[in-house]
Amino acid sequence: MKNQTLKRIYKMLRPQSKSILIISILAILINLGEVAKPYLIKVVIDDFLSAGIYEKGLVTIGIIGGAYIAIVLIGNILNFIVTTATSMMGENVIYSIRNKLYKYIEYANIPFHDKTPSGTLFVRATSDVEDITTLFKDVITTFIKDVIMIIALIVMMVNLNYKLACICLLLVPLVILTSIFMNKISHKVREYSKRVKTELNIFLSESIYGVKLIKIFNRQNEKQKECDKLCQDFYKSRIPTSFTEGFLIAFMVIFENLGVSIIIWASAKHFLRIELDVGVIYIFITYLKQIFEPIQRIVENLETVQEALVSIDKIYDILEEKQYLEDFKSGRILDKVKGKIEFKNVWFAYEAENWILKDVSFTIEPGQSIALVGRTGSRKNNYY
Repeated sequence: MKNQTLKRIYKMLRPQSKSILIISILAILINLGEVAKPYLIKVVIDDFLSAGIYEKGLVTIGIIGGAYIAIVLIGNILNFIVTTATSMMGENVIYSIRNKLYKYIEYANIPFHDKTPSGTLFVRATSDVEDITTLFKDVITTFIKDVIMIIALIVMMVNLNYKLACICLLLVPLVILTSIFMNKISHKVREYSKRVKTELNIFLSESIYGVKLIKIFNRQNEKQKECDKLCQDFYKSRIPTSFTEGFLIAFMVIFENLGVSIIIWASAKHFLRIELDVGVIYIFITYLKQIFEPIQRIVENLETVQEALVSIDKIYDILEEKQYLEDFKSGRILDKVKGKIEFKNVWFAYEAENWILKDVSFTIEPGQSIALVGRTGSRKNNYY
């Protein structure tokens, strides 16, 4: 990742730093609850049901059940808060970036709009901004949550039985390598799909904006054929994406069930003198299933991060280009306007010495009307 991109991300994160911190803390509390729930069930199975008792000192199955219900309720409430706060943060990002971009487009000078198609600006203000929002909603806050979850699960598994934990965790590198491999294939497919989608969005925005010209020159059939081709290309680009995503999910299910089989086999065969209670077998199976989910999510989010970084650079390449902004503060305020306009030996060019006006002189008297005549596309409206 380039230093310039990191600085741009920091610019965006700084206003949301408090929200990200609070959301991350709440997400960690939710994770601790998710780790604690299987452990409570393990305690009930091994310490109470296996021994044929329903109370152990002051602790009873009812108290443990109440604690389990409390964890579920508190976890759902915190999850609601996190989901809502994350969505609000994403909306704030959309609001800020889109407003800045639109303001730049408004204040940019004519040379900027000459070299930048309106469809491209439309895509920057819509789909590229949405990509950035996804980075905030699905990646930044969940990444910390997923990392903490993985660490907590590994610590609990090692604490329960380090031998079986080491055997089960051998699957983790296989999951990561498979996910990375599939993600590389998926990245190429998604990159092509996004490029086609951008072309389609540009075409639609420019066609709708210029629909009067299309009708005037009777170009409906040609534009319809172009639209059909772009829609067909986009449809074809989405098929490999669906295939790679389904393939990865299928592999995750295989690894998950393979891990469950290893736990059951090692317990039944007393492999490496592994002897487990029923509750420990249950909690190992539960933790192993839980550990695959955040690993897969982290790897999948790498693609989201890549797309968002590209969108961030595209947007900030526009916002940081100050040379195209018009200076509305400079200039001279006219106290008295007499209504007479006079040009004396005016030279004007948008780019270098590509002169549009060459030593032009004329006078417009008060109440007088003039007509600017020239071939189509000669920028007559820019002179008026």
